[in-house]
Amino acid sequence: MILIHPVNANPALLRSLRWFLNPLSCCLLSTSLLHSRSLSPLKERPTNWNTTHTLVRTNPLLSLLEQCQSLSQLKQIQSQMILTGLFSDGFALSRLIAFCAISEQRNLEYCTKILYNARDPNVFSWNVAIRGYSESESPEEAVVLYKGMLRKEGSRPDNYTYPLLLKVCASLSLQLMGSQIISHVLKLGFTMDIYVHNSVIHMLVSCGELGTARKVFDEGFVRDLVSWNSLINGYVRSGFAGEALSLYREMEVERVKPDEVTMIGVVSSCSQLADLNYGREFHRYIEKNGLNFTLQLSNALMDMYMKCGSLEEAQAIFDSMTRRTIVSWTTMIVGYAKTGFLDIARKLFYEMPEKDVIPWNAIIGGYVQAKRSKEALTLFHEMQASNIKPDEVTMVNCLSACSQLGALDVGIWIHHYIEKHNLFLNVALGTALVDMYAKCGNIKKALGVFQEMPQRNSLTWTAIICGLALHGSAHVALSYFVEMIDIGLLPDEITFLGVLCACCHGGLVEEGRMYFAQMSSIFNVIPKLKHYSCMVDLLGRAGFLEEAEQLIKCMPMEADAVVWGALFFACRMHGNVTMGERAASKLLELDPGDSGIYVLLANMYGEANKFEEARKVRKMMIRRGVEKTPGCSSIEVNGIAYEFIVRDKSHPQSEQIYECLVHLTRQSELVGCIL
Repeated sequence: MILIHPVNANPALLRSLRWFLNPLSCCLLSTSLLHSRSLSPLKERPTNWNTTHTLVRTNPLLSLLEQCQSLSQLKQIQSQMILTGLFSDGFALSRLIAFCAISEQRNLEYCTKILYNARDPNVFSWNVAIRGYSESESPEEAVVLYKGMLRKEGSRPDNYTYPLLLKVCASLSLQLMGSQIISHVLKLGFTMDIYVHNSVIHMLVSCGELGTARKVFDEGFVRDLVSWNSLINGYVRSGFAGEALSLYREMEVERVKPDEVTMIGVVSSCSQLADLNYGREFHRYIEKNGLNFTLQLSNALMDMYMKCGSLEEAQAIFDSMTRRTIVSWTTMIVGYAKTGFLDIARKLFYEMPEKDVIPWNAIIGGYVQAKRSKEALTLFHEMQASNIKPDEVTMVNCLSACSQLGALDVGIWIHHYIEKHNLFLNVALGTALVDMYAKCGNIKKALGVFQEMPQRNSLTWTAIICGLALHGSAHVALSYFVEMIDIGLLPDEITFLGVLCACCHGGLVEEGRMYFAQMSSIFNVIPKLKHYSCMVDLLGRAGFLEEAEQLIKCMPMEADAVVWGALFFACRMHGNVTMGERAASKLLELDPGDSGIYVLLANMYGEANKFEEARKVRKMMIRRGVEKTPGCSSIEVNGIAYEFIVRDKSHPQSEQIYECLVHLTRQSELVGCIL
């Protein structure tokens, strides 16, 4: 059973719709307005050019309109219509305006001039001009034209006018204007027209008024498949997948047969819920009932299978498609990349016939998520070589790669690129810049970007708090946390991780205890393993070893190697060998192959003058075949990050590097340094 979570309706909008939903007022409307046809509110009813009309067949001027190739030709035809008196005929005028508004040679400015200067244009003329504007680059002008229609004496909108206007309000999210237009619908009595009714639902859904849309849907007297589809897909787009599936079950009860658009909505709901069983059920329904596997439906099924972890079924749909779009390819690339199959994702990416910025972002983001940042930046350079212009998402991915690598020079270059190309510094991009500068060692620049950001969210504040904590500015980090709370932003578990790290680096034990207690008591954030690890580290560094060990015993989950490691290092720091042995024993149980544990335990015994125990640990290490993990270091030169391990000779300039190292060693010895 799928639970429905209430979606709040706008009370003011509901009040404005009281006559729309009032059964008595609906019954008083003329039944002649009830249509049996249905059409999606996303598409207007087709214009009937009526080329068989007697006036068209008998008048060559109107026939010439269909062959018109330019505005000058249109004006010539108009002049002849004025001379012959045909311009005063309402039907002939509507033909002229229609070709001026929606033909390939349309000129909306001239269309408006004709309309405003005509003596008595009919409603078709107004509607076709409104449609022309609604399909133009300035659709809001359709509403302006509608206002002119209302001011024109003798002009009255009809049930074809309002779907056009409501579509504009839906596409531009003009909620207030849409509400005003709905009030006109109520006043003029078009509530029983199925096209208008569906357009109202579509507009409300597009403007986020799902509660009101549902009320119109439930209490209205006309509904068809388009009505169901508008609401189902509206729920999906707004993230209410459970409500979408519940509505679909109601649709089944009322024996309304779904179509491909319905199935796109319910399959997308399964994607959001990661419900593979429901997804397969709908897939079988599509096949059993012979629904058309449209491109959009196939893409939705692929996305569902990918997000539910069934890569084979997604691949089968992809292989069976006779035509694929960028969405099809990108869905597969993202799916494989997120599940760790980067080689397959990259192979598909290179097989993709045409690529825009979206698939590039998908493959780069996949490598970043897999912590393969050097390859991600290499792909970014390939993207530039392919003359694909990066967008904000690309920059966020590349900055994340720089953060992982500590590649400050590349990060600075990306920052300059953002400024040079005037990319919008949105919250995500600004936060990525703050995080990159903080993790790459330039906290001053991170603070500068933070202050310049026009908008910040809790993630931005978390990034700067964690950055300050990483750089040892404990008190400043805590002051930013207090400011974050004061402006009404709620911290999450990552924010508290930064706060506790700041307390740990600053040795602020009392503050750490307080914030750790406030996590669940005030902010309703349940501490995770990482938070307990920070607290153990904080208490251990400060010498509260017994309290740290007791905290581990009281944890609601099993301690991992990080928690026991924090206690072990603290025991070594304070010379508590007995507790250190217990911690080391737990660490060896969790990971007996970690050479670092043996080395540190032997060192702890050596520092405590327990040389026999130290020898036993080293013998145990040899007996178990554990080899010391070689050290690894990295350096960035001219924007390229290089990694080195002990005795590494893979670099093409390794001989020169070792010669330089020998030279530096000798110089250090001469000045008395000990390496």
